[in-house]
Amino acid sequence: MIVDSQVHIWGANTPERPWPVPPAGLKAVPVHNNGIPFTQGHVLDEMDAAGVDRAIIVPPSWEGDRNDLALAAAAAHPDRFAVMGRLDIQRSDARAQIRDWIKQPGMLGLRFALHTPLLERPFVSGELDWVWREAEAAGVPVMILVPHRLMPSVARVVERHPGLKLVMDHLGLVHGKDEEAFADMGNLLELAKYPNVAAKASITPFFTTDTYPFRNLHEPLRRVFDAFGPRRMFWGSDLSRLPCPYRQGVTMFTEALPWLSGEDLDWVMGRGVCDWLGWPAGSTGAR
Repeated sequence: MIVDSQVHIWGANTPERPWPVPPAGLKAVPVHNNGIPFTQGHVLDEMDAAGVDRAIIVPPSWEGDRNDLALAAAAAHPDRFAVMGRLDIQRSDARAQIRDWIKQPGMLGLRFALHTPLLERPFVSGELDWVWREAEAAGVPVMILVPHRLMPSVARVVERHPGLKLVMDHLGLVHGKDEEAFADMGNLLELAKYPNVAAKASITPFFTTDTYPFRNLHEPLRRVFDAFGPRRMFWGSDLSRLPCPYRQGVTMFTEALPWLSGEDLDWVMGRGVCDWLGWPAGSTGAR
């Protein structure tokens, strides 16, 4: 079973369903696919062609803190989709929402992009500690996108909340190519000592100037594998900005990495993320 740990779907920016306007002084979030809507149908067609069985939908930042399209996709195709959803932390009922979060059909957990100007400061200052406390208490897994320079702040979170399951998105990669992108990856590898932290090896081809089979990525991926092990390293594509055919994004892991095979390959390519998030093989994403 091959499970993609991150795909986006989104609709058009219309008066009936507008994308949020960024606060004054902040740039708009970059949009994938030139802003052209990327629907559940598009993703399913790509999955079928590439041999991907399941995908976890992460609603994109440019649509704001909404999960409607993702949950609708999971409801329509519970054997193919589940959701790591977005939470508006400014809402007065945000704490109560976390407590009931995974009671929503198709919802597996929460996802935050903590490298943005809006969330980086409260994350580093500890103002978001209530989020981690509530998620830990409710048994809600969390995916976070955090650059390598902020990994010490992640360490403080996991030390305070050892029962919180955290997934480090995109291996902490947010900019640069090749050596520049991976220069401080040691900060991520330091987190492997915490058993409640996993690493999501998603969209890695975006961070190299190399072409398929992306040999420049093989050594850093091996370092992640050696640190986290096969049960805490999850393959993913972030399909809408993948700089190669989807099938190559899969076979880079399934065929091009000589050190990844057998049961280890099964864990990395889908078994691990399903186990971590509570989406058992053979089940649907519905709860």
